[in-house]
Amino acid sequence: MYDYIRGQVVRVTPEYIVVDQNGVGWQILTPNPYSFKVSDEQVLIYTHLHVREDIQQLLGFKNMEQRELFRKLILVSGIGPKGALAILASGVPAQVIGAIEREDEGFLTQFPGVGKKTARQMILDLKGKLHMLLEESDVSIQLLDGDGLFASQQNHDLEEAMLALAALGYSERELSKIKPKLEEEHGDTETYMKKALQYLLKQ
Repeated sequence: MYDYIRGQVVRVTPEYIVVDQNGVGWQILTPNPYSFKVSDEQVLIYTHLHVREDIQQLLGFKNMEQRELFRKLILVSGIGPKGALAILASGVPAQVIGAIEREDEGFLTQFPGVGKKTARQMILDLKGKLHMLLEESDVSIQLLDGDGLFASQQNHDLEEAMLALAALGYSERELSKIKPKLEEEHGDTETYMKKALQYLLKQ
């Protein structure tokens, strides 16, 4: 129904962003809200409308590869929109595609809500069907390196990152393990999110 929205990001929260488009505020769930910044500049966000009997949710992605992988993931039994967003939160579709192609269940089960059964189902349903996304994607299969650090508002930004990760489904126990490592880092909220996801996927 909606392919994309172009507008100004006017609010960023741990779970969603708000995009103003000609005076209408669109609340959009996204894998990593802090990859967006409040700005007067226009941004293009690729969208997916998820409809259930009790809810309608608009989800947004920074590129088409993320969105198409999201659409593939929610077709897998056991993965809903929230789980798919958590899988995509690192912002690197190639990592997930690579794990599916390698049948790397260990990597896949590190995401919230993905157990061995669901990881195996992801591999059975999607292996060999994601090559086009991998070829079109211009991102590296390596973990994000967290370039572009900022020193201001360190504690505030770290807490925002923790809230965003909790909203994705990571447990307090998992977050408490990595928080001491993050406290040694310096950066903005997006940087903390990237670093945290690196640590979580290595546990």
